[in-house]
Amino acid sequence: MPIPPSLASTLLHQIDQDQALIPGLPNDVAALILSFLPYSHHCRLKPTCKPWYIFLSSKTLHSLRRHHRRRSLSHLLCVFPEDPHISSPFLFDPQHLAWRPLPPLPCNPHEYGLCNFTSVSLGPHIYVLGGSLFDTRSFPLDRPSPSSSAFRYNFLTSSWDRLAPMLSPRGSFACAAIPSADQIIVAGGGSRHTLFRAAGSRICSVERYDVERDEWEALDGLPRFRAGCVGFALREGGEEREFWVMGGYGDSRTVSGVFPVDEYYKDALVMELKGNGGGKWRELGDMWGAGETPRFGKIVMVEDEDGGSPPAIFMLDDNDILRYDMASNRWQKECSVPRRAPCKSSYGLVVLNEELHVMTIVNGIDSTETRRSRQQKRAGTLFMQIYHPRKKTWRCLVTKPPFRQPLDFSTTVMCPIQL
Repeated sequence: MPIPPSLASTLLHQIDQDQALIPGLPNDVAALILSFLPYSHHCRLKPTCKPWYIFLSSKTLHSLRRHHRRRSLSHLLCVFPEDPHISSPFLFDPQHLAWRPLPPLPCNPHEYGLCNFTSVSLGPHIYVLGGSLFDTRSFPLDRPSPSSSAFRYNFLTSSWDRLAPMLSPRGSFACAAIPSADQIIVAGGGSRHTLFRAAGSRICSVERYDVERDEWEALDGLPRFRAGCVGFALREGGEEREFWVMGGYGDSRTVSGVFPVDEYYKDALVMELKGNGGGKWRELGDMWGAGETPRFGKIVMVEDEDGGSPPAIFMLDDNDILRYDMASNRWQKECSVPRRAPCKSSYGLVVLNEELHVMTIVNGIDSTETRRSRQQKRAGTLFMQIYHPRKKTWRCLVTKPPFRQPLDFSTTVMCPIQL
């Protein structure tokens, strides 16, 4: 597994030859060895010596890990338990059950209570986009406003950057990264708060962010107002060809003329992605048959990184996992979660390393720890039930999260990233 010449030359410019990464080995060989260390261990290894600090903080390391993708990349999860302006997000390594705190977002003294934002990964970066928040400069103070802010966390510099704001402020919207074009697409959304789920606005605008230019560009809007939707990009031949938007709600109605209730959509929308802009939207029709009750659980997509099979789309509905059949435009039951969530608790669903991770907070699971602090008891135990779609097998993991309070997966934002 030789290092490409371009990467080797970059490394030689950063580290002098008389400062060996590993004594007795050429630096290019030592760099290859160090690149296979799990990412969650890098912070503890950086203080070893100056050459290690330079290498483990360099673009060369990231390029090497990308070059040997299947062997060296760590599949990690960035967890935002609450408003990232006041509470630090954490990076979680499920393979080694390791947690690492990240710096909070740059604080704005006039804004608080950020929720319903979206986080997406692209390269060695995590993006935090939009959301609903309260602004002390607005009136009335008890009404949430949509945000157009955009932030990016750079894992190479361990710092947050403020990006160009979106053209339209929005929260609870569809979002997908387009790695082949170094872009991000957002669609729909509006403003709502976790305590007032049927309140707030809805929009239909669609935008595309160009990472290199730090610019947002308007695309053809959705056919109708839509918020609370899920977005993902489907790849073909190594490039993203289509942007899908599923679920979401539009208008709202009242029960007994008092209680507002969202009217959920039953269809899906697809936009063909083109080099010079997005295409027109096409509607796929209702995903639920006559007499079926629509269900609106968490939706994720599992991609085959080897490209041997088409992507699979799954929904977690209560304790059932449903698979979307593109040919029939219908949801079909795949399996059930082996252990049901405790009463009044919520599930989290993410995809890591082509596996579905169903996460919940429970108490009473035995741990290898003999002593537990009060903080750990309050936070509960994170119980992960992991499903492999191709093997159709389940396994589980148990870990202690570093949070002061139990995670509420109905509001917690999670973003997978490969580093």
